[in-house]
Amino acid sequence: MYTAKNFDTLLGLTGFSDQLLKNHFTLYQGYVTNFNKLNDILVALEKDGKFGTPEYSELNRRFGWEWNGMRLHELYFGNLTAKNGSAISEQDVLSKKIVQEFGSLEAFLKDFRAMAAMRGIGWVVLYFDKESDRLFNVWINEHDAGHFAGCVPVLVMDVFEHAYMLDYGIKRADYIEAFMKAIDWGKVAERI
Repeated sequence: MYTAKNFDTLLGLTGFSDQLLKNHFTLYQGYVTNFNKLNDILVALEKDGKFGTPEYSELNRRFGWEWNGMRLHELYFGNLTAKNGSAISEQDVLSKKIVQEFGSLEAFLKDFRAMAAMRGIGWVVLYFDKESDRLFNVWINEHDAGHFAGCVPVLVMDVFEHAYMLDYGIKRADYIEAFMKAIDWGKVAERI
């Protein structure tokens, strides 16, 4: 059984109302709860030998949705800080890899922001592929599709409306700027 992590340390985060954050935490907790429920049901179906049933098939298809919803939110909240963000260190491995991949930190940030501003709902994830030693900014439409298999999510931004509508309405660009100012680059760099 998974237990929802407590992200109350983010309350008071500049650019994010406490109500928005509490709503978002509740949504995240729903993913944890639903993952646990699905896991219990699937274990019971497996014990009963119901592998070929439509329930078994459909619940297994839903399994990745709940898992990724849970983990992506943990990564998203985990790369934020209520201490007004931090600057990316030009000396750390992440910064050097960003410059190697994108040409400059500014080019990376421009690309990441542009992806976050695209029409649609989903996630923007900076992935690191250890095998090729490369970074990729990736648009994810849904939790369970579009991920780069084998890559490590380094920086995760939620661009579903629930992440910003309460505070920003349809002004996603203002949310993007608030998010970028709240990044804990030290935490992000640890993910490589």
